[in-house]
Amino acid sequence: MGSDRKEDKTANPVREDFVPKEAYYSPDFLQKEKEKLWPHVWQIACRLEEIPNVGDFVTYDILDDSLIIMRTSDTEIKAMHNVCTHRGRRLTEGCGHLKQIVCRFHGWRWDIKGENTAVIDADDYQDKLKPEDIRLGEALVGLWGGFVWINMDLDAEPLMDFLRPLEERLALYEFEKLRFRWYKTVIAPCNWKVALEAFNEGYHVQTSHPQFLPFIDSYSGSRAYGPHSAFGYAENPPRPDRYGFVRSFRLPGEAGPDYRQYILDYVEEFHKELRAMVTPRAYEATQRLRTECPADATQMEVYEKWMQFQREAAIEDGAGWPDISPEYLMASEADWHVFPNTVFVHGGIDGVLWYRARPNGDDPDTCIFDVWSLVRYAPGQEPKLERQFFRTWEEHKDWGRVLMQDLQNFPAVQQGMKSRGFKGSRTNPVQEVAVSNFHRALYDFLNGEPDDGKESGSVSPFRKKASG
Repeated sequence: MGSDRKEDKTANPVREDFVPKEAYYSPDFLQKEKEKLWPHVWQIACRLEEIPNVGDFVTYDILDDSLIIMRTSDTEIKAMHNVCTHRGRRLTEGCGHLKQIVCRFHGWRWDIKGENTAVIDADDYQDKLKPEDIRLGEALVGLWGGFVWINMDLDAEPLMDFLRPLEERLALYEFEKLRFRWYKTVIAPCNWKVALEAFNEGYHVQTSHPQFLPFIDSYSGSRAYGPHSAFGYAENPPRPDRYGFVRSFRLPGEAGPDYRQYILDYVEEFHKELRAMVTPRAYEATQRLRTECPADATQMEVYEKWMQFQREAAIEDGAGWPDISPEYLMASEADWHVFPNTVFVHGGIDGVLWYRARPNGDDPDTCIFDVWSLVRYAPGQEPKLERQFFRTWEEHKDWGRVLMQDLQNFPAVQQGMKSRGFKGSRTNPVQEVAVSNFHRALYDFLNGEPDDGKESGSVSPFRKKASG
């Protein structure tokens, strides 16, 4: 660990009920993230299904850095810096398949493992070029949930340590068996944190998504897990007579006693409006509740039947089903934020809605925002991957109602953050713990990393302890 990474003892300004506004629009804050966050943190680069064959690659860009995520063998994935070691030209863009890597400027070449195989007129250099000087530099690679994670800091802690306790709490969901249903990317008119935070708290549901109130309890609980966080609508510990699929107390009148209808309305919204979290197979299986589950069944009985019908349909279809109980599902948070820049929402087992937000160059007022619908398919039944890219969210008309409602908030929030009348985010200490915890962890990451393990009495939880 370099001696230039001195510890900044600036006090963390984040409280459970307050987040300073500068983090959302300050060019200086973005530059600090550029120097101290992105080169040193684990982040999702792609999914394994995007590089199934040896030689398949995806180019992952983050600010000024770019990496070639390459399958180099049946069991090995490498992340190599996407820059020619001769004159600095980028080597790849997008995704595809390569047998070798060639610089289109002067023709230098590398094999798919990053070893240099050709220097044009190499004799000119005599003995001045060493293999270690001209091979492609590498980043750390880790695998979890079907994703390829990278970290450019070679001293970073192992991915599984970084993800704790997500791996333990979510392993039964078998995210690695999901495949893309759709893949959308947009240049969003807001800071990457504004985009991310629209999906890591449930406090906004009662206003931004009123269509959910007839079938989802709109009061959420939010919890921190180290730098990560989660929220859900189930009480903790869960009560057997109350889960998230209930009519919101915010609506006037009394809730109906037929719990089947709440789940039927839920799958209708997400299947037809969003095409995410609820698969066509799960939608059809859910309709069995109408005829094979009594109207006076308890909420747990309805939930167990719903899981049973989905499991039977998935097994019959060849997609399989994990060994996971309804009680485990009910006790699980539905929405997780993985520090720093990804959030995922699972409404069960069959499908997950996954978000990733990244800075868009040096502009703090825009970001690159990815949304992925991931589905549990039978092997070979997944659709061909089509990546859709939009320069503005308005140019795409098929976001689905819930995403449209969130996207419409983005520019208004970004603009409002800059108002001299706005002092900072007044985060709800119960329902927006995920937001304040994120900023607490972010400030700690930016300001609290030890230099060489000697002067600082503590070691960042994100990095290995330095030797010596």
